[in-house]
Amino acid sequence: MSLPAVYDLTNAPITAHSFNKDKLVVCENTNDAKIYQYGQSNSKLEATLKGHDKVITSIDFAPNTNRIVTCSQDRNAYVWTNEGGIWKPGLVLLRINRAATFVRWSPNEEKFAVASGARCIAVCYFEEDNDWWASKHLKKPIRSTVLSIDWHPNNVLLAAGSADMKARVFSSFIKGLDKKPAPTGWGDKLPFNTLCGEFSSGRGGWVHSVAFSPSGDALAFAGHDSSVNLVYPQADGNHTFLSITANTLPFRSLIWTTEQQIVAAGFDCAPILYETKEGPQGWHYAGSLDVGRKKISHTTSVLSRFKTMDSRGEAENDTTLNTVHQNTINEIRVYAGERDNVTKFSTCGVDGKVVIWDFEPSQLVADLSSLKI
Repeated sequence: MSLPAVYDLTNAPITAHSFNKDKLVVCENTNDAKIYQYGQSNSKLEATLKGHDKVITSIDFAPNTNRIVTCSQDRNAYVWTNEGGIWKPGLVLLRINRAATFVRWSPNEEKFAVASGARCIAVCYFEEDNDWWASKHLKKPIRSTVLSIDWHPNNVLLAAGSADMKARVFSSFIKGLDKKPAPTGWGDKLPFNTLCGEFSSGRGGWVHSVAFSPSGDALAFAGHDSSVNLVYPQADGNHTFLSITANTLPFRSLIWTTEQQIVAAGFDCAPILYETKEGPQGWHYAGSLDVGRKKISHTTSVLSRFKTMDSRGEAENDTTLNTVHQNTINEIRVYAGERDNVTKFSTCGVDGKVVIWDFEPSQLVADLSSLKI
C-alpha cells in the first residue's frame, strides 16, 4: 500500500469533509464551511460558506449536481449552489427543535436526509412551486439522538444509528417522487416510515456509523462498545446477525470498499480493515492500513499496551503517535472507484488533517501478511 497523501489544513479539528472532483469542503468545528481547491503540493482556499449561527456538524457534496448540503447545531440545513462563481444558500424547512447532527444526499441526489437530536430524521425534497426544500419526518421508534445515516442503493431505504444503542432501517419512500423499488431482503411493501429492521450488538454503546454494502444486501454498523456488526436481511425476517468485537478503541466511521471488505476508523487514529472470504460467518479483523503503525499484536489488550509504554519510557513517543493521523479520525469517505470497488478513500481528524489513502487489494494482502498481525 503506497504512502497516503496528507493535507495539513488547520490546527483546529476537522469534524466533516467531502470531495467532488478537485474541490474539498470541510468544517473546522466552526459556523462556516470552507471550500478548497486542492492539489498534490498545496491546497488553496476558494470560498467560505457563511450562514449558520452555530457549529456545522456535517457536510455532503453531490458529485453530479455539484450542490453542497450542510447542517448545524442551529437546527438548520442549507443547500448551496454555485451561481456565477458565488455559492448561494437555499432554504430548507427541517422543522426540528434540536441540533442537526448528520446529512447525506440520496444516490440520485433528488433528496437528502438530515439526522437530529430531536429523535427524528428529516427526509428533504425540493418543491419547485415554493422554491424551497420541504421535509417529512421519520420518527418511531427512535428514542434518542440520531448520530449517523446511510442510503441504500435503491434510493428509498435509509439506515440510521442512534444514541439509544440501536441501528435501524427505514423506508423513506415519497409518493410522487420515488419510483417503487424492487423487493429486497429488507421488505417489499415500503410506505414512508416503515421500520424494516432494528438491531443492537447487545452490549450497549452508541451507534456511531452505519453503512449499506454496495449491493444493499447487508448492513454494517459500528458502536461505542468497540464492535463492528453486520446484518444480512432475509425476506422471512430471520436476519443473519454477526458481531465482531475488537481490541481497538471504538470506531467513529466505516465504509464498504467491496462486498467482502470494510474499512473502519476512529479513536485508534488509523484505518482498520475487516474482511471475509467465507461468506457472512467469515468476517474477521485483517489489520491496520496505516503503514507507519507499530506491529502490535491484535490480541494484546489495551491495558497491557499502556503498561508496556509506561515501562519503556520512550521519550520520542511521548508527543507523537506512530500513525499518519495524530488524533481521532472523525470521518472516512469514499474518494475514488466504484461503490463495489473502492480504490481510494479519505479521512479527516481532530488533528486538522485530511488524508487520501490508496486502497489496492492485491498489494494490501501482501502488506498485511508481512506484518504478522
